[in-house]
Amino acid sequence: MGLRINDTIPDMTVETDHGTINLHDWVGDSWAILFSHPKDFTPVCTTEFGAVAQLADEWEARGTKVLGISIDGVEEHKKWKTDIEAVGGAKAGFPIVADSDLAMAKAFDMLPAEAYMPDGRTPADSATVRSVFIIGPDKQLKLSMTYPMNVGRNFAEVLRALDGLQTAARENVATPANWTVGQDVVVPMGVSDEDAIAKYGSIDTKLPYLRIAKLPE
Repeated sequence: MGLRINDTIPDMTVETDHGTINLHDWVGDSWAILFSHPKDFTPVCTTEFGAVAQLADEWEARGTKVLGISIDGVEEHKKWKTDIEAVGGAKAGFPIVADSDLAMAKAFDMLPAEAYMPDGRTPADSATVRSVFIIGPDKQLKLSMTYPMNVGRNFAEVLRALDGLQTAARENVATPANWTVGQDVVVPMGVSDEDAIAKYGSIDTKLPYLRIAKLPE
């Protein structure tokens, strides 16, 4: 059974280039993003890690921790960060899990239970270890994305999704397609018109089941 939205993430102890961490303790009361990669020293992954490093101030502003995952070891991670920082032009201050035994990849259903890494492995051997998981302070999975080997992830979209999740959790609303911070939101169907008007001042009823409102500033 795969890890599904609102499931509690596995409470694992893992090795990283920042030392040993327990996932639940590491998340603590924060939001967290786990982003995985098939292998160190690979081209698309290096650009992605650089993109995450460039967004360090944005993650911090949202009270969000980031954690990389790759199947190589701690020493490889430390060396790889030199390349990541050169390409991204920013310090890669986040830890990277050394998932050489595939324990985390399997626990998060990125690889099947019977998967193993052969001698002389290539990125293709761990191709599906290429996912993003957004975790809430309750340690539950809020969103996941999985990409193929040949398409780099858009971390601006990850940031937008994080904003949507945090806004929805804080304001008890939903967000429409292509929503960004500051735009109108969707009133949940379980909220009456009267309660919505009392909270937002007014609502725009597009359809009986689609009501739009502006968040108070």
